[in-house]
Amino acid sequence: MKFSAILSSVLVGSAAAFAPAPKLVSASALNLAIGETAPDFSLQDQNGKTVTRSSIKKPLVVYFYPADSTPGCTIQAETFDGRIQEIRKEFGADVVGISGQDVESKQKFAEELGLSFSILADEGDKVRKSFGVPRAAFGLFPGRVTYVLDKEGVCQFVYDDLADAASHVDAAADKLAEMKPAKGGNPLAGFFSR
Repeated sequence: MKFSAILSSVLVGSAAAFAPAPKLVSASALNLAIGETAPDFSLQDQNGKTVTRSSIKKPLVVYFYPADSTPGCTIQAETFDGRIQEIRKEFGADVVGISGQDVESKQKFAEELGLSFSILADEGDKVRKSFGVPRAAFGLFPGRVTYVLDKEGVCQFVYDDLADAASHVDAAADKLAEMKPAKGGNPLAGFFSR
């Protein structure tokens, strides 16, 4: 048992050393590219609630992470949770995290961290595959990729960085800020831009 724990630590540490630099992807080798409508999905969250992508009519950050209760994924979830109120209030958006563990694992992870947003159980990685999230570290681990979707579900931004989990939150918030309509603009502009 100790040997497998040591081997896992060495592999994870080694994989991070060879992880590619953060990539801001505008046109990507990933299946979901900027300008494409995100695949629809219905998955259960940590509370047993079914979350359906197409029923969310506001900007949505969809982040895929390797596994519940691992160091990098814990940092990423805590960082998103620390900014969830800002994301909801300032940008009118929401966040969902997705990984391949079951609802029971999601419940435990969310309870450990006191998460106030949905983390979704994608058992069998069907949704991960439909988004085209690549495997990382020479195929050893599920990838860590964040997508920012507009209120119609169209992909506006893709961020891929396995090694720096917390950077996904700032990258997503920066894109949401860029997407936010300017205050005090012409209230009739929407009628003339069609």
